[in-house]
Amino acid sequence: MSDEPVTVDELAEKADEYLHEGSLTPEEYEALKQSVAELSPIFSAEESYFVLGSYGKPEIRRLQLVKDRLNRQPGAYAFLMVDIRSEWTNTYLKFRLLADYTDLIVGVAEHGQGGFLVEQGYFTALEKYFTKTHVFKREYDSLNADAVDTSINIDNPYSGMQTAIFDMLDDAGRLYQWTTEDDLIGCAEALVRGQN
Repeated sequence: MSDEPVTVDELAEKADEYLHEGSLTPEEYEALKQSVAELSPIFSAEESYFVLGSYGKPEIRRLQLVKDRLNRQPGAYAFLMVDIRSEWTNTYLKFRLLADYTDLIVGVAEHGQGGFLVEQGYFTALEKYFTKTHVFKREYDSLNADAVDTSINIDNPYSGMQTAIFDMLDDAGRLYQWTTEDDLIGCAEALVRGQN
């Protein structure tokens, strides 16, 4: 990313663009001003990673695991959307601004229930996001079915739309598959090796 930190005016300009015919309220503009300092690690890092996935209880622990592994490399800054705590009333806008200024978007896909399904749609709809997206897709081992949330159909855990996105990422060499948490750590390490 650029060595120069983004200014409030630059963020506000992008925000207005993403709000289409709307505009920032004075309160939202003030919140944006406060957010700039919180975003500074994204601009000062040699490599920034925006880690996305489901925030369910078992899943968020695995997101934290990926974030931790990515942050172990010198000059890296990996973060979750919830790590940027400033008051954002519009999470769509928050996602877009974070995705714009991050070097890599890293998705951890475990199923088609909730999680980051909307964001996955942006991966393919917007080329600037697709080119920097890598996804760690969970594969289920039927032998370990007892360790899986019972509401997830391990024979078909993903929607047709997700499957198409996975195929596109696989063709681009940016889909990694995992079954165990050790495999997930291996995905993060493979991503780092691939970037160096």
